[in-house]
Amino acid sequence: MLNFVLFGPPGAGKGTQSEKLIEKYQLIHISTGDLFRAHIKNQSPLGQRVSALIAEGQLVPDEITIAMLEEEVDKNPGAKGFIFDGFPRTVPQAEALDEFLVSKGSSIAGVIALDVDQEELTKRIAQRQIETGRVDDQADKLQKRIEEYFSKTIHVLPYYEGQRKLSKVNGIGKIDDIFAELSAVIDKY
Repeated sequence: MLNFVLFGPPGAGKGTQSEKLIEKYQLIHISTGDLFRAHIKNQSPLGQRVSALIAEGQLVPDEITIAMLEEEVDKNPGAKGFIFDGFPRTVPQAEALDEFLVSKGSSIAGVIALDVDQEELTKRIAQRQIETGRVDDQADKLQKRIEEYFSKTIHVLPYYEGQRKLSKVNGIGKIDDIFAELSAVIDKY
């Protein structure tokens, strides 16, 4: 299996680029944000817990996130690989993902970080909020999510850099140009 983590702050373009990568490489996209939104929409007990946390701009606890992610991987036993989007957000999550994949006879091939500055992120998410009305894109919650990324989540990158799995791609520019850079990184694997 060819597994990648697509890494970046809220609004970096992970969802947009994931769609293109899925089509090109026939990988399964696992977005923790999409999983959370599906559970919320279905009003599952888990979804109700997640809804309250997200509405406050907080991260969902590791045990919930990891359990949902493992369930999704297990649903796709014949997959060529996965793109993990929005996960891991902490070093303990990265370690748990590594352990889980090893138990499946696999591993993370590479981590691709989309570099986008805070000014561009704010502009993109304001536009997305207008278009989609996502509750987690509201200004106050967005600021918490961006702060959370730059104060906590960014510390996952040295974990993967230590494993020599980290590549950085400029996330500002034309979607197709960014995609070409991402593809060049994946093609090395």
